[in-house]
Amino acid sequence: MGSNDTTCPGPMKATSNGVFQGENPLHYALPLLILQICIVLFLTRALAFLLRPLRQPRVIAEIVGGILLGPSALGKSSKFLNTVFPAKSLTVLDTLANLGLIFFLFLVGLELDPKSLKRTGKKALSIALAGITLPFVFGIGTSFALRSSIADGVSKAPFLVFMGVALSITAFPVLARILAEIKLLTTDIGKIALSAAAVNDVAAWILLALAVALSGDGSSPLTSLWVFLAGCGFVLFCIFAVQPGMKWLAKRCPEGEPVKEHYVCLTLGVVLAASFVTDLIGIHALFGAFVIGVIFPKEGHFASSLVEKVEDLVSGLFLPLYFVSSGLKTDVATIQGAQSWGLLVLVIFNACFGKIVGTVVVSLYCKVPLDESLALGFLMNTKGLVELIVLNIGKDRGVLNDQVFAIMVLMAIFTTFMTTPLVLAVYKPEKMRTSGDYDNRTVEDTNRTKKPLCLMFCFQSIMNIPTIVNLIEASRGSNRKEGLSVYAMHLMELSERSSAILMAHKVRKNGLPFWNKDKSGNSSDMVVVAFEAFQRLSRVSVRPMTAISAMATIHEDICRSAESKRTAMVILPFHKHVRLDRTWETTRNEYRLLNKKVMEEAPCSVAILVDRGLGGATRVASSDFTLVITVLFFGGNDDREALAFAVRMAEHPGISLTVVRFIPSEEFKPENLKLEITEIQTGSCSGETKLTDIEAITELKENLIKKESSPSDSDIESRIVYVEKIVKCHEDICEVVKEYSRSNLFLVGKSPEGSLASGLNVVKSDTPELGPVGNLLTSSESVSTSASVLVVQQYVASCDSPTVGVLKNTTKEVLPVEDSESP
Repeated sequence: MGSNDTTCPGPMKATSNGVFQGENPLHYALPLLILQICIVLFLTRALAFLLRPLRQPRVIAEIVGGILLGPSALGKSSKFLNTVFPAKSLTVLDTLANLGLIFFLFLVGLELDPKSLKRTGKKALSIALAGITLPFVFGIGTSFALRSSIADGVSKAPFLVFMGVALSITAFPVLARILAEIKLLTTDIGKIALSAAAVNDVAAWILLALAVALSGDGSSPLTSLWVFLAGCGFVLFCIFAVQPGMKWLAKRCPEGEPVKEHYVCLTLGVVLAASFVTDLIGIHALFGAFVIGVIFPKEGHFASSLVEKVEDLVSGLFLPLYFVSSGLKTDVATIQGAQSWGLLVLVIFNACFGKIVGTVVVSLYCKVPLDESLALGFLMNTKGLVELIVLNIGKDRGVLNDQVFAIMVLMAIFTTFMTTPLVLAVYKPEKMRTSGDYDNRTVEDTNRTKKPLCLMFCFQSIMNIPTIVNLIEASRGSNRKEGLSVYAMHLMELSERSSAILMAHKVRKNGLPFWNKDKSGNSSDMVVVAFEAFQRLSRVSVRPMTAISAMATIHEDICRSAESKRTAMVILPFHKHVRLDRTWETTRNEYRLLNKKVMEEAPCSVAILVDRGLGGATRVASSDFTLVITVLFFGGNDDREALAFAVRMAEHPGISLTVVRFIPSEEFKPENLKLEITEIQTGSCSGETKLTDIEAITELKENLIKKESSPSDSDIESRIVYVEKIVKCHEDICEVVKEYSRSNLFLVGKSPEGSLASGLNVVKSDTPELGPVGNLLTSSESVSTSASVLVVQQYVASCDSPTVGVLKNTTKEVLPVEDSESP
């Protein structure tokens, strides 16, 4: 027995019998692995949370977390290292980490679309080639300095190639994440950076395959040649034999139907088989998974379903293990003395100088502005997981020693960490925003100047499409030629999931369609079908856009796009929807916060559409389109904006408009004196507002009189009715509203002014963004209607906040109500 204690420990058993049986679970593979995973997840997520204010990608937290668990920090304690990460457990840890990495590289391959590489412009291609060539040359030069000092004795050719590849890599997934975080994903510079990074990524994998082939243990050069040729043969086999089978599977997975389980298993089996073949060849198992991902058909429902099923487990659970596996090999303490630290500075300088200067010079030659060229240089210098893969393969094959490995890992962290701050320092997207150089920021101003009306409709899902299409049809009028310009912005949340970057392939640049139009015409996007059908039925061209951002900051994308497109009004969907039993259900509470932020910061008027099935669930021909609209006019900027929009809609031959103006009688007494007093205090310009209200109503009356006297406009006149209602109390207002409860759509101002509005009781509402009248129509039991409601807020440049006193004070007394309240 004594002799056995001095030999190497045998393999660990899988499971223990528990502490009550006198066994230590940490001496068994499964419980120890569970503990390792828990520690890794807690540490990396905590670091990601701490680095979030610095807008750093999660890969930084995962690399640093792996280093902290290794011999550079916590691993300095031999007791911790031998207890949590004993040497006999590392085989299991590395195997599981590499298995997760195989599937993650399959997902990375899915993000790269070979068709988009073919469409890469000369500008992006030139930048990509410059971003590879010059750093590769600098990497070879750096390798000579390292071999003559701290890397003496390593194989020359493999070391040269590994160093060149390590310095020339751009991490495509990390770059896409950074672009999304700093709001550049949908811009011209984002398009160039993504295209160049995709080319760079493919070139880096080809060079890495060459480096791996050269780093084999075979003494004969023919061995490396056979490895490389066999790898090329494998790629050709995948393209001509495997890809047709994948396309056949994709065609058998139609949109709207769940993907069959055996199709998913077959695909994952192909990924593992390809990994086995490439490992058999002598390249690396990762290459097979990456190649299968690249050739996998991106069109259709199959790819997205596959990503949803695989990525959360892989990127959330298995992938952090690879960073720990890498961190356990990284010992910063090996970098000792002035020479080693000087070499670290040299490696970082050469990596940054080669990548940044090469990119900037070619960008300037391609007539890219200096600030954008510098931003592109910093963006292309992003490293990440692929960099770690290169370094780990090099270390495992004996090409990189401990000291060189630690230097290169620190270089990867430094270059990625500096990307976001430097890009934000040299390139400020706010410069692109127009600063007061367009005047028609409201519908009222647009109607007065007789300019084309520009609207922006925002939507989160296909649920919003039928209502948006019908509202666009109502807004186009009939007497104005090309008088309506519409942008439809698809709001996509950028989550921590890597597949969110797949949306980047659908973005070419801001303002252009966010979908890829298939030349064969068999597009699976129902949003595409809806808008294209509408364009064929009407003469309104809807220009789709997309906003890909975190929910907390997506309002910035909306406001920036509204200003760049010179929009007069942004129309947002309400954060609740109606269920089949006619009760409210919250879609997502984050949408309410989004609406609130847009209303506070928008450079134009804003409207919230409370949809109860406006115009039905389907689109009808323009000749059959009918809508009954009612405007409830109390007074104020917002009410005038609602009136102006309604008058614009009334030009449509299928729309009947009724304008109801509420006038307080002499006996009227406000029911809420507190609100009235606060309104007087905050509404110092109420006299001017009242005068403008009178002018707007007078203009409406004069237009109706003119149309009555004109035989050609008699039909138009009959569709607009102006009514004045004298009310004594709040109950009278409710009774008047009930008379028009059979309307299809109500247009109301968010913050009406005057003593009548101050008397509206909205204490029980949990949606102050709808204002007192909007809440009366949507959540009040005293008014029962199934009509949709459009709550309008007019842009007011002279005020810090467009919200007037009535709403500001009523929000202080808001009490929550149930979401299932009857609409």
